[in-house]
Amino acid sequence: MCPLSTPIEFRLARLSDASDIVALVESAYRGEISRKGWTTEADLLDGQRTDPAEVEDIVGDSSARLIVAASENGILGCVVLRDEGATAYIGMLAIRPESQACGLGRQLLEQAEQCARKTFDATKTRMTVIVQREELIRWYERRGYRRTQHREPFPYGNPRFGLPRRADLEFMVLEKELEN
Repeated sequence: MCPLSTPIEFRLARLSDASDIVALVESAYRGEISRKGWTTEADLLDGQRTDPAEVEDIVGDSSARLIVAASENGILGCVVLRDEGATAYIGMLAIRPESQACGLGRQLLEQAEQCARKTFDATKTRMTVIVQREELIRWYERRGYRRTQHREPFPYGNPRFGLPRRADLEFMVLEKELEN
Protein backbone atom coordinates (compact mmCIF):
# COMPACT_ATOMS: atom_id res chain seq x y z
CA MET A 1 0.00 0.00 0.00
CA CYS A 2 1.30 3.40 -1.00
CA PRO A 3 1.46 5.86 1.93
CA LEU A 4 1.50 9.01 -0.24
CA SER A 5 -1.76 10.65 0.74
CA THR A 6 -0.76 14.32 0.96
CA PRO A 7 0.09 16.66 -1.92
CA ILE A 8 3.70 16.58 -3.11
CA GLU A 9 5.63 19.76 -3.86
CA PHE A 10 8.69 19.59 -6.12
CA ARG A 11 11.16 22.37 -5.35
CA LEU A 12 14.84 23.18 -5.21
CA ALA A 13 16.58 22.22 -1.99
CA ARG A 14 17.62 24.88 0.49
CA LEU A 15 20.65 24.85 2.77
CA SER A 16 18.28 24.32 5.68
CA ASP A 17 17.23 20.99 4.09
CA ALA A 18 20.74 19.48 4.26
CA SER A 19 20.31 17.30 7.35
CA ASP A 20 16.90 16.02 6.17
CA ILE A 21 18.34 15.18 2.75
CA VAL A 22 21.27 13.31 4.30
CA ALA A 23 18.89 11.29 6.48
CA LEU A 24 16.70 10.53 3.45
CA VAL A 25 19.59 9.40 1.24
CA GLU A 26 21.14 7.27 3.98
CA SER A 27 17.77 5.62 4.67
CA ALA A 28 17.27 4.80 0.99
CA TYR A 29 20.72 3.31 0.37
CA ARG A 30 22.47 2.22 3.54
CA GLY A 31 21.88 0.14 6.63
CA GLU A 32 18.98 -1.99 7.79
CA ILE A 33 16.32 0.67 7.27
CA SER A 34 17.16 0.74 3.55
CA ARG A 35 16.10 -2.91 3.29
CA LYS A 36 12.48 -1.76 3.71
CA GLY A 37 12.71 -0.40 0.16
CA TRP A 38 14.03 -1.93 -3.04
CA THR A 39 16.85 0.57 -3.73
CA THR A 40 19.16 -0.57 -0.94
CA GLU A 41 22.88 -0.93 -1.50
CA ALA A 42 23.32 -2.52 1.94
CA ASP A 43 24.62 -5.80 0.46
CA LEU A 44 27.21 -3.92 -1.60
CA LEU A 45 28.33 -1.03 0.58
CA ASP A 46 28.57 0.03 4.20
CA GLY A 47 29.36 3.50 5.49
CA GLN A 48 27.92 6.77 4.32
CA ARG A 49 26.29 7.63 0.99
CA THR A 50 26.47 11.40 1.49
CA ASP A 51 27.07 14.00 4.19
CA PRO A 52 25.90 17.53 5.01
CA ALA A 53 28.96 19.15 3.41
CA GLU A 54 28.28 17.45 0.07
CA VAL A 55 24.61 18.42 0.13
CA GLU A 56 25.48 22.03 1.01
CA ASP A 57 28.05 22.11 -1.82
CA ILE A 58 25.43 20.89 -4.31
CA VAL A 59 22.85 23.45 -3.14
CA GLY A 60 25.42 26.24 -3.50
CA ASP A 61 26.71 25.13 -6.91
CA SER A 62 25.29 27.18 -9.80
CA SER A 63 25.94 24.29 -12.21
CA ALA A 64 23.85 21.87 -10.14
CA ARG A 65 20.29 21.53 -8.94
CA LEU A 66 19.08 19.43 -6.03
CA ILE A 67 15.37 18.85 -6.45
CA VAL A 68 13.31 17.58 -3.53
CA ALA A 69 9.84 16.10 -3.27
CA ALA A 70 8.30 17.44 -0.09
CA SER A 71 4.98 17.10 1.68
CA GLU A 72 3.60 17.98 5.08
CA ASN A 73 5.48 14.85 6.22
CA GLY A 74 8.85 16.35 5.22
CA ILE A 75 11.22 15.54 2.39
CA LEU A 76 10.24 12.25 0.76
CA GLY A 77 12.69 12.18 -2.14
CA CYS A 78 15.50 13.97 -3.91
CA VAL A 79 17.54 13.95 -7.10
CA VAL A 80 20.69 15.81 -8.17
CA LEU A 81 21.20 17.30 -11.62
CA ARG A 82 24.56 18.62 -12.85
CA ASP A 83 25.20 20.66 -15.99
CA GLU A 84 27.76 19.01 -18.27
CA GLY A 85 27.12 21.07 -21.40
CA ALA A 86 24.83 19.32 -23.86
CA THR A 87 24.47 16.53 -21.31
CA ALA A 88 23.16 16.73 -17.77
CA TYR A 89 24.24 14.22 -15.14
CA ILE A 90 21.52 12.78 -12.89
CA GLY A 91 22.45 11.25 -9.55
CA MET A 92 21.47 10.63 -5.94
CA LEU A 93 17.86 9.77 -6.79
CA ALA A 94 16.51 8.68 -3.42
CA ILE A 95 13.04 8.01 -2.02
CA ARG A 96 12.21 7.21 1.61
CA PRO A 97 11.95 3.41 1.81
CA GLU A 98 8.33 3.50 3.04
CA SER A 99 7.39 5.74 0.07
CA GLN A 100 9.04 3.63 -2.63
CA ALA A 101 7.01 1.90 -5.35
CA CYS A 102 4.45 4.73 -5.32
CA GLY A 103 5.59 6.53 -8.49
CA LEU A 104 7.54 9.24 -6.70
CA GLY A 105 10.90 8.15 -8.13
CA ARG A 106 9.50 8.33 -11.66
CA GLN A 107 8.09 11.79 -10.95
CA LEU A 108 11.40 13.06 -9.54
CA LEU A 109 13.27 11.65 -12.54
CA GLU A 110 10.84 13.48 -14.85
CA GLN A 111 11.38 16.69 -12.86
CA ALA A 112 15.15 16.31 -13.30
CA GLU A 113 14.81 15.71 -17.03
CA GLN A 114 12.59 18.79 -17.43
CA CYS A 115 15.08 20.86 -15.45
CA ALA A 116 17.94 19.55 -17.64
CA ARG A 117 16.14 20.78 -20.76
CA LYS A 118 14.86 24.09 -19.39
CA THR A 119 17.65 25.17 -17.06
CA PHE A 120 20.75 23.69 -18.69
CA ASP A 121 19.49 23.37 -22.30
CA ALA A 122 20.65 19.73 -22.26
CA THR A 123 19.74 17.36 -25.06
CA LYS A 124 20.78 14.24 -23.18
CA THR A 125 21.02 12.95 -19.61
CA ARG A 126 23.45 10.42 -18.24
CA MET A 127 23.88 8.60 -14.97
CA THR A 128 26.02 5.93 -13.41
CA VAL A 129 24.63 2.87 -11.64
CA ILE A 130 26.59 0.14 -9.89
CA VAL A 131 26.60 -2.76 -12.39
CA GLN A 132 25.43 -5.24 -9.73
CA ARG A 133 22.19 -3.23 -9.38
CA GLU A 134 20.52 -4.99 -12.32
CA GLU A 135 16.97 -4.42 -11.02
CA LEU A 136 17.64 -0.68 -10.76
CA ILE A 137 19.23 -0.58 -14.23
CA ARG A 138 16.10 -2.24 -15.66
CA TRP A 139 13.93 0.33 -13.86
CA TYR A 140 15.86 3.13 -15.59
CA GLU A 141 15.61 1.32 -18.92
CA ARG A 142 11.82 1.29 -18.57
CA ARG A 143 12.09 5.10 -18.33
CA GLY A 144 14.02 5.40 -21.59
CA TYR A 145 17.62 5.08 -20.42
CA ARG A 146 19.98 2.93 -22.46
CA ARG A 147 23.07 1.06 -21.38
CA THR A 148 26.28 2.31 -22.93
CA GLN A 149 29.54 0.46 -23.38
CA HIS A 150 31.16 2.87 -20.94
CA ARG A 151 32.08 1.90 -17.40
CA GLU A 152 33.55 4.00 -14.61
CA PRO A 153 35.64 2.57 -11.79
CA PHE A 154 34.30 2.51 -8.27
CA PRO A 155 36.36 4.89 -6.08
CA TYR A 156 37.85 2.25 -3.80
CA GLY A 157 39.80 3.75 -0.95
CA ASN A 158 37.58 6.84 -0.71
CA PRO A 159 35.22 6.34 2.24
CA ARG A 160 33.16 9.35 1.06
CA PHE A 161 31.55 6.92 -1.41
CA GLY A 162 31.00 4.15 1.12
CA LEU A 163 32.87 1.09 2.30
CA PRO A 164 32.71 -1.65 -0.35
CA ARG A 165 31.68 -5.13 0.70
CA ARG A 166 32.92 -6.58 -2.62
CA ALA A 167 35.99 -6.14 -4.78
CA ASP A 168 34.19 -6.10 -8.16
CA LEU A 169 32.14 -2.89 -8.02
CA GLU A 170 32.06 -0.55 -10.99
CA PHE A 171 29.58 1.87 -12.52
CA MET A 172 27.64 1.38 -15.74
CA VAL A 173 26.88 4.55 -17.67
CA LEU A 174 23.27 4.96 -18.79
CA GLU A 175 22.07 7.68 -21.19
CA LYS A 176 18.80 9.09 -22.46
CA GLU A 177 18.13 11.45 -25.34
CA LEU A 178 15.74 14.17 -24.20
CA GLU A 179 12.74 15.15 -26.26
CA ASN A 180 12.24 18.82 -27.05
